[in-house]
Parts: sequence; C-alpha cells; structure tokens
Amino acid sequence: MATLAPLRLLREPSNASEGNQSNATVGASAGRCQGLDIPNELFLALGLVSLVENLLVVAAILKNRNLHSPTYYFIGCLAVSDMLVSISNLAEMLFMLLLEHGVLVMRPSIVRHMDSVIDTLICSSVVSSLSFLGVIAVDRYITIFYALRYHSIMTLQRAVVTMASVWLASTASSTVLITYYHSNTIRLCLIGFFLFMLVLMLVLYIHMFALARHHLHSISSQQKPTTAYRGGSLKGAVTLTILLGVFFICWGPFFFHLILIVTCPTNPFCTCFFSYFNLFLVLMICNSVIDPLIYAFRSQELRRTLREVVTCSW
Repeated sequence: MATLAPLRLLREPSNASEGNQSNATVGASAGRCQGLDIPNELFLALGLVSLVENLLVVAAILKNRNLHSPTYYFIGCLAVSDMLVSISNLAEMLFMLLLEHGVLVMRPSIVRHMDSVIDTLICSSVVSSLSFLGVIAVDRYITIFYALRYHSIMTLQRAVVTMASVWLASTASSTVLITYYHSNTIRLCLIGFFLFMLVLMLVLYIHMFALARHHLHSISSQQKPTTAYRGGSLKGAVTLTILLGVFFICWGPFFFHLILIVTCPTNPFCTCFFSYFNLFLVLMICNSVIDPLIYAFRSQELRRTLREVVTCSW
C-alpha cells in the first residue's frame, strides 16, 4: 500500500536488511506481527478532509481584516503546514498509483528525483506544523501574562520574522533529513525536537491553566456561589487535556517508533512495533484534521467568516 514517502524512510532501521542475523530477527518478528492494513481510501479521505478544513481557515483569515493579527497569522501558517501535509500525501499516493498501474512511465532517475521532492515537501510541512504548534503556545502565553505589552512584544515585524524563520528552518532541516535519513544522529535530532516541543507546550499551557485557576479562585472568594469557579476550572482542565492529549496521541507513537529504531533495532518487541507504522501515519494525518477544530474553529470571529466563505458572501 502507499504510505508517506519520507516517513517510509524511517519505517525501520537502516541496517534491518543488512546481515543474516538482522534479516532472521526481522523476518521472525514479521511472522508474528502482521501489522495493521490501512486501506488507501482512508489515507485519501483524511487527506481530503484536512485539505478542505485548512483551506477554509486560510481563506477566512485572508478575507477578514479583523483576523489580520500575529495570532491568526500563526494559526494560518499552521493551517498551511497541515494543508501541505495533505497535498503532499495526496500527490505521493497519486504518483505511486499511476506508476503501479503503468499509466505513468518514467526513468528510474526521474522517479527518484520526484520522490525526493515529495519527501522534502512532506518533511518540511511536518516540521513546520510542529514548530507552529509551539509558536502558537508561546503567543498565547504572551497574550495572557503580558497582555498590556503584547502589541509591543509581538509586533507584526517580529511575527513575520518568526514565520519566515520557521519556514526556512523547516525546509533546511527537511533537506538534511532526506539526505542523511539513515543516520541515527538525524533520528535523535528529530526525537529531541519533538521532546522540546512537548515540554514547551506542557510547561506553557499548565502555567496558563494555573493562572486562570488562580484568577477564578480570587473571583469566587469574593462571591458567595462557587459554581462559576468549579465550572471554569473544569473547562480549563478539559481544554488543557485536549490540547496536550491530541498533541501526544497524534505525534507520540511515531516518535516512540524513532526511539525504538535507535535503541533496539533488532529486538523482537521493537520490530513488532515497527509493523504498525501505517497506523502512526494515520494518527499524524488525523492531527492535521483536528488542528483547525482546536486552534481555529473555536474563534467566534473566524467561525462567522467561515460561514461567509462557505456561502460565498464576499
């Protein structure tokens, strides 16, 4: 079946097919673990849903001048990153299907070149998507803790520099990844990047939740009923759980897969875990579907603009 090209390069250890002992180990594990067969239609459906969702977010931000602010620009960049994940996934699947059915005939050198281009595009969009999740967390942190100074801290110029830096760094890092994908150093860098983003979001969002809870407690202490305080605390806890839970569930399995590749490439348990690689890809694509629901569609102004876009009320 077709899978994301660049992530397929990280599907199993680079030495998994080298040496009789490695082959025997991987082969024995493969016999016990058949993995999970994900139909191409599911990849296609998720890609199309993600593409439409994120395209609507970008269109709404471009249409409404009230959304022309650093916060929504960052959300827009996240939508573009997720949209590129979908586009590159769909392009890769179409490219592979045309080759498999003989509709498209190319020389091997051209096929490798096209594959490298798609590899770079997908890796760049994945890295930029993770990066903008961190940028949005930092932006929200500044909004809450430095509300009065926000516009002087997060100026439009700084926002543009931040966005450009993320895109440039994502493109450069993805090029290095595709070139040296077999190196454990590259895998360790990817793992470190994910852990950094996880810790960053964990610290910032927990700190923001703690401040909101303290604020609600201060208000409730001056008022007799405590229902508002309990309801607000519960809502904040649910929001925090959704933000961090979705991030960890969608991205965690793939990066745990990388950790196992580095630490135990021939262990039977690890090679069995590798066989579920396609499931990890589905979770990553699901993240592109869920991101607009968490970061964009919860905005009343953006939802109103989306209705105008859908109904063509320009």
